[in-house]
Amino acid sequence: MLIFVYNAKSGFRNKYIDHIHKIVSPDTYLCNLCSLTHNNFTEKKVWRSFRQNSNIEMAFLYKDEFKEKFPGVNEIGFPVILQKENERVHVVLDSFALASLQSTEALIISLNEKILVKNS
Repeated sequence: MLIFVYNAKSGFRNKYIDHIHKIVSPDTYLCNLCSLTHNNFTEKKVWRSFRQNSNIEMAFLYKDEFKEKFPGVNEIGFPVILQKENERVHVVLDSFALASLQSTEALIISLNEKILVKNS
């Protein structure tokens, strides 16, 4: 299972503040994963298609939800994409790798490469 952890907190108020921040000052918004998977108002079509047509199980969490579900996993920067296997969690793409990606397509290519290499 892939676990996508956004660098944002859950809850209506936090989502509203993040949404405004992304629109008003996108260059200072600290969640590259958000910008790779979503436009200002909706999920990006290419990302939705990848997600829906993939045979990979995926979970999407905000950082506070992740910390609650995985209290033993420390020293992780957000955003991050993790892979959970046999109750162990390891990093697939860290915040630096996500920041270097320039498009949703690049994210998809990177995920496919990491998953194919891991599973071969």
